[in-house]
Amino acid sequence: MDPKYEDVHMEFSAGAGLLNPTKAVFPGLVYDASEKDCVEFLCKQGYNTTALGLISGDKSVCRTAKRGRGWDLNYPSLTLAVEDGQKMINASFFRTVTNVGLPKSTYHVRINNTLARSFLSIKVEPSVLSFDAVGEKKSFVVKVNGSNITNLAVISASIIWEDGVHVVRSPLVIYNVLPQTLTNNTENKKSSVRD
Repeated sequence: MDPKYEDVHMEFSAGAGLLNPTKAVFPGLVYDASEKDCVEFLCKQGYNTTALGLISGDKSVCRTAKRGRGWDLNYPSLTLAVEDGQKMINASFFRTVTNVGLPKSTYHVRINNTLARSFLSIKVEPSVLSFDAVGEKKSFVVKVNGSNITNLAVISASIIWEDGVHVVRSPLVIYNVLPQTLTNNTENKKSSVRD
């Protein structure tokens, strides 16, 4: 991606970068999401049992028709759609990481919020994760607060965990959507995906 657009495109200006095979096989921390987690995520997005079966290839069932937010999936990226004109941004992202790095390690969080600082307050609790073994899991919450983002398409930041050896980065993207877009997407899913 072109670095001269970094201030405009923020998280989207970085691209994936070049693959570093050594770092890729020794990431330090990973975000595990089981098949069950993915099924629950799709159900919350409005998929029904029939559509879910086409994706999963098995007899997975959506046990509830209750819609939910996509931010519940234990995934490295943190994303929030904010309806245009919404007065406040208030979200909590719950995540769990698994240590696949050094058995005894301590990760400190760093928040890269340079471009979004005037719009968002971002806190991570706890701000330090200490591990005693490979495979150990630790949970944290990312709390995001701010005022409305009318007339702004995207605000982004990143959450970075560092232990002196590994750098584990998660993008945080909040984007503005028009109210009818959310309604139309819901109606389109209902009409195109039926039991």
